[in-house]
Amino acid sequence: MTEAPSIADRDTISKRESGVTEESPMRLRMEALIKEKQREIVAALQELDPTNKFRTDTWSRPAGGGGISCVQQDGNVFEKAGVNTSIVYGTLPRPAIQKMRVNHKAIDPDVDSLEFFAAGLSLVLHPQNPNAPTVHLNYRYFETMDGDGKCNAWWFGGGTDLTPTYLYDEDAIHFHKSIKDACDKHDRGYYPRFKQWCDTYFYIPHRQESRGIGGIFFDDLDDQEKDQEQLFSFVKDCLSSFLPGYLPIITRRKDMPFGEREKQWQQLRRGRYVEFNLVNDRGTSFGLNTPSARVESILMSLPLTARWVYMHEAEKGSREERILGVLKRPIDWI
Repeated sequence: MTEAPSIADRDTISKRESGVTEESPMRLRMEALIKEKQREIVAALQELDPTNKFRTDTWSRPAGGGGISCVQQDGNVFEKAGVNTSIVYGTLPRPAIQKMRVNHKAIDPDVDSLEFFAAGLSLVLHPQNPNAPTVHLNYRYFETMDGDGKCNAWWFGGGTDLTPTYLYDEDAIHFHKSIKDACDKHDRGYYPRFKQWCDTYFYIPHRQESRGIGGIFFDDLDDQEKDQEQLFSFVKDCLSSFLPGYLPIITRRKDMPFGEREKQWQQLRRGRYVEFNLVNDRGTSFGLNTPSARVESILMSLPLTARWVYMHEAEKGSREERILGVLKRPIDWI
């Protein structure tokens, strides 16, 4: 007997025969959106450093889906820059279903397994110049499906945040204003709510400090929040706000002079970035525990170099001490 085509196979046929339109399932529309934004962002970043080309790897998963990883290393502007898309089709076991039902009651509690789809765009940029901030972005969509591919539960998550080595208030204000403007188009309560969520999420408990100066973070936004079209539009606007929010910052900082002291401090701060991502980040943990995970893409977020110095203390009254103060006590930038 011929085995029935999987949901991933049927989606592939649908895209090939009909393309992706506003009438397509949300999973296909989200996949098309993140691939489009990946191309836009990589093209804009490539213009900053035309001679160091991004390496592009396209990969597939046995169960369906795959991804595109675009990475630049040892460039003139970025020590390491990664812009990845990931599409995952799979099956949730019963323990995972029970866990997800805590936030999503539409999921059937009486099944032993459930088909799922996940799509996300993830980006991390680690600049060479210590005056230029690291930036992170991730927007994702998740849905569960019955055997025919019909969606029975869905949600969006994501956000973006800035991690400077040295603090420039104008950069922090510009970055936060850009993302606030995107939020305000949809709900004036979004920015303060998701900014607080970001400050809480990107916190390193064992250091008692934040990873950076925040941005926004949200998760599990479903029909209890707004309808699917409204939330998809919100995610699109957040993605579109990234380049206007970050490019002016990297452009004015990438060629500033710096010395060995600044580079050493950057390496120490990169160490904190590594600690959060490997110890505290749920996304990294989820990725590494996903069957057939592509580890190189998951760990793309880590800097090329980092440093740990025993009992290091920032000099009193220094720029290093100032950024530490903000990381220990997050502030409102706008």
